[in-house]
Amino acid sequence: MHRQHLLSLLQQHLDNPATIDPDERAMTKATQQFVQEHPNCFDRSLLIGHVTGSACIVSPDRQQTVLIHHGKLDRWFQPGGHADGDPDVAAVALKEAQEETGLTRLRLVAESGKPAPVFDVDVHPIPARGDVPAHLHYDIRFLIEADSTEPFVHTDEVQNVKWFLLADAKSMADSPSLSRMLMKIS
Repeated sequence: MHRQHLLSLLQQHLDNPATIDPDERAMTKATQQFVQEHPNCFDRSLLIGHVTGSACIVSPDRQQTVLIHHGKLDRWFQPGGHADGDPDVAAVALKEAQEETGLTRLRLVAESGKPAPVFDVDVHPIPARGDVPAHLHYDIRFLIEADSTEPFVHTDEVQNVKWFLLADAKSMADSPSLSRMLMKIS
């Protein structure tokens, strides 16, 4: 499963023109190239960049989404994080969603019997911090449903976690990346 599974998911994402705009298409192709060129693309020890996994968490009726307030960056984002060597990026997205929100009743949105498709791809710069130089995150995002009645569990990493009405989340999104992802929810 190492890199081939992700490369297959990325190609399927590229092959679906209805869900991908020109900017995301370019980032998906750049991610494909990065994954092909770096066998250790899932390791954060690869200092030029690495693959990360994120979750676009939605209510079953698609009227709400979960965002987390990242304390260090003082911004609202979707849950996500480092793969730390795990090539199953969908599992990474689920794990990060659970760790950052405390939600346990999470489900990857996929057709029956098929792997969850990539929902969105984003490549974004991460500034230098301490001994870690500036680098890129090749973020693979998956659509995940959650029970909107389940309580959140707050952690040290996340300042706040909250369900937002989709319209409210779209109006407060302060990055093209988050805006693009939220526009895809239907």
